[in-house]
Amino acid sequence: MGRSWLFAWGLAAVAFGGASLIVPLYVVELGGGAFVLGVLFATASFVGVPGALVFGNLADRTGKRRPFVLAALVVATATTLVIPTLESVPLVIAANAALWLGFAAAVPVLTLLAVSGEPEHRWTAVIARLNEYQGIGWAAGLGLGFVVTAVVSLRYDPVTAQRAFLFVCAASAAAGLALAARALPPDSGTVSEPSPTRLRRRVREASRFNVRGAAFPFTPARFDPRGLRPRVLIDRFSPALATYFAAVLVVFTGFGVFFAPLPAYLAGVGFGSSETFALYFALNAAAAAFYGRAGRLAEAYGVYEVHAGALLGRGVALPTVAVVGVAGGSTLFALSATGAAFVAIGVTWAAIAVTAAALVTRLAPPAIRGEALGAYGALVAVGGGFGGIVGGWLASSGYPIAFVAAGGTVVVGTGIVVALARRPGQRSERRHGTGEETGQ
Repeated sequence: MGRSWLFAWGLAAVAFGGASLIVPLYVVELGGGAFVLGVLFATASFVGVPGALVFGNLADRTGKRRPFVLAALVVATATTLVIPTLESVPLVIAANAALWLGFAAAVPVLTLLAVSGEPEHRWTAVIARLNEYQGIGWAAGLGLGFVVTAVVSLRYDPVTAQRAFLFVCAASAAAGLALAARALPPDSGTVSEPSPTRLRRRVREASRFNVRGAAFPFTPARFDPRGLRPRVLIDRFSPALATYFAAVLVVFTGFGVFFAPLPAYLAGVGFGSSETFALYFALNAAAAAFYGRAGRLAEAYGVYEVHAGALLGRGVALPTVAVVGVAGGSTLFALSATGAAFVAIGVTWAAIAVTAAALVTRLAPPAIRGEALGAYGALVAVGGGFGGIVGGWLASSGYPIAFVAAGGTVVVGTGIVVALARRPGQRSERRHGTGEETGQ
């Protein structure tokens, strides 16, 4: 996999990363409130799982890779180009859903394309590199959003600044499309297909660099969907795995309750687009910087302990954002204090992301570990989408109510994880087997 291929997807990831925040901010400027943002986040979430499953399986059955990736980049270019011309909130929501459908469709296809023709011993390396370029691009999109909106806002109103950045996102997606059209390897029916079981293991080993999940955990993680058989998976659930999946659904519902109305809240307390981009960039940068440390902590203190501790820390940090905003408004002190809370939220996400895959791998029977990881990704999207709707509804009655509910929901999920860790048979395993499972 050449560097130009990777750079093409990195350019596209700049557009996705920027759009993940600028579209909600644009909806707020068009008059959309907290509930509307909940709908925006929910639709982006709910299209993700079927998009990944359908297009991943189509790519597998047809043996085609390039057409699906290029189609996703065409959709990204078109939607980011069209959204700034729209003044109807429902149309923006529909275009945003199309954008994230394209992203979700591209993710599993990119993984399959990346490993095609590569010897198995290189699968982990090429997938990790793909994840890295995507994560860096995503974070760069947030940083670029800060610069563009800050500069344009010096002379123009916030809506104009937001529209200008959406056009920048479109340009980045178009550049990625043009480069991908030249650099993507041709599809070939002569290349032997990777084993789905082995591929899922390599994906798990290489999936730690997941910056986007820090603040937008509503699209499915990178996984191979070909072997996801829901009926077989449910039939083989162990009680421990079912318990952890219940915790995942609860926790990510809490995340959705918090993140969906968050852009409207930040605008309401007086933060402009540039300040909001700076906060989200700090969150994502903190997560990226802490991934390696999170893996070492899991090895030293145990996966359950680090996972539960990170969840509890995030549950406390979420309502803290409301406390800081109410107390400080849009002052420099409030921005700094809010930034500190965002950094804490990002750090806890790194620990959650690293240890979650380890827990699913450990709790799932060996025969369905790949499917269990796929089900985890689906529950992340469903919980985030449902939480987005609930968060928007609660925020209509007051943002502190929504953020306290979000933190409380995460704490409840933490309690489920703690109860699971204390089950007979779990204690003796908590400090073992973390090396491969955390990607160390």
